[in-house]
Amino acid sequence: MRRALQLAALASGHTSPNPLVGAVLLDRQGVLVGEGFHTRAGAPHAEVMALAQAGERARGGTLVVTLEPCCHHGRTPPCSEAVIRAGIRRVVIAMGDPNPRVNGGGIAALRAAGLEVISGVCSAEAQELNAAFLHRMATARPLGILKWAMGIDGRSALSNGASQWISGPAARQWVHGLRSRCDAVIVGGGTVRADDPLLTSRGRRRPEPLRVVLSRSLDLPSEARLWDQSAAPTLVAHGVEAAPRARFQLDARGVERLLLPTCTPAALLQALAQRGCNQVLWECGPALAAAALGEGCVQRIAAVIAPKVMGGTPARTAVGDLGFTAMDQVPSWRSRSQQHLAGDLLWELDSR
Repeated sequence: MRRALQLAALASGHTSPNPLVGAVLLDRQGVLVGEGFHTRAGAPHAEVMALAQAGERARGGTLVVTLEPCCHHGRTPPCSEAVIRAGIRRVVIAMGDPNPRVNGGGIAALRAAGLEVISGVCSAEAQELNAAFLHRMATARPLGILKWAMGIDGRSALSNGASQWISGPAARQWVHGLRSRCDAVIVGGGTVRADDPLLTSRGRRRPEPLRVVLSRSLDLPSEARLWDQSAAPTLVAHGVEAAPRARFQLDARGVERLLLPTCTPAALLQALAQRGCNQVLWECGPALAAAALGEGCVQRIAAVIAPKVMGGTPARTAVGDLGFTAMDQVPSWRSRSQQHLAGDLLWELDSR
C-alpha cells in the first residue's frame, strides 16, 4: 500500500477535480506484476493501468489501491467492472471514496461479485495524500493554503511597502513547487498594483495553475504581467460595482472575468470548486488574508521566516486585523513541519 501511495503522489497537482490514486497488482504468489497511477483527469485510472501491465497474470491475484474503485461512468468506464472482469480474487483499499457517485458503491459491487475486500489499510496516509479532494467533497470548497514571507519581527514589508525579496532563492524555489501542487493562485488587486507578480510555477507544472485576482471594483493597472495569457491563464473575479470601462479593458485583453454576487473569498472558492479546483494558494496582502481566514477559506499556513529584522511602526504585517479583542478568541494552529530552506525557516501549520 505504501508503494501505491508513492505512485499516487507522483501526479500531485495534476488530477483535479479527481483524487490522487495509485495501484499495485500482485499475482497468486504475491509477486508484483503491475502498477499504475492516475496521471490526470480523463486519463486511465490507476487500477486500469495496473491491470493492463499485468495482463493475464492478474487472474486470481490481489489488487492494492489507495482509493475505492469507482463504479460509475464518467470520462472513463467503471474501474470496479474492469477489476471484476480481470478475475481479481482480493482487493485491498486504503480508504473509501466520498464522491456521492461512489461512496461505498465500488466496494459493494466488488463484494457482490464474490471478491474479498479489505479496507482501511494505511487509511491515515491516504487521507493526508488526498486532503484537498476530501475537503472539497465535504465543503464544496477547495482546500486553502495561505503563504507569506516575513522577517523575524513579523514584518512582511518595509514602511515604504518594499518587500522584494524577504526570503532567499531556496525559499522562492520552494514556493514555485508549492504553486505547482495547487490548481489556482489567488491575489488581490493591491498585490497586482504593488508587486506586478507573475504567479507561475516557473514551468514545474504544465499547464500552469490558474492565476486569480479578486478585485471588488477592478481598480487594476492597465499593464500587468498577469494579463499576458501566454504565460498562464488568468481569471479576474469582481463585484457588481466594477466599472464598465474596467470590464471592457479586461475583455479586450482576453482576460477571463467572473462576476460574483458577493465579492468575498468564500464566494470565490465556491466558484473555483465548481471549476474542479481541489487546492488553492492564497498569496495575497494582509487585508485579503484576514478576510480569507475570517471566512474559513484557509486550512493550512506556510510561513517563510527570514533571519531579518525589518522594523518600522507602520511596516506591514502578513495578516490584517481579524477583529479579536481577547486572547481566548485567537485559535491555535497545529504545527505540521519545520524545515530550513538555506538561510530561511519554513513553518507549515494546519487548522485543528
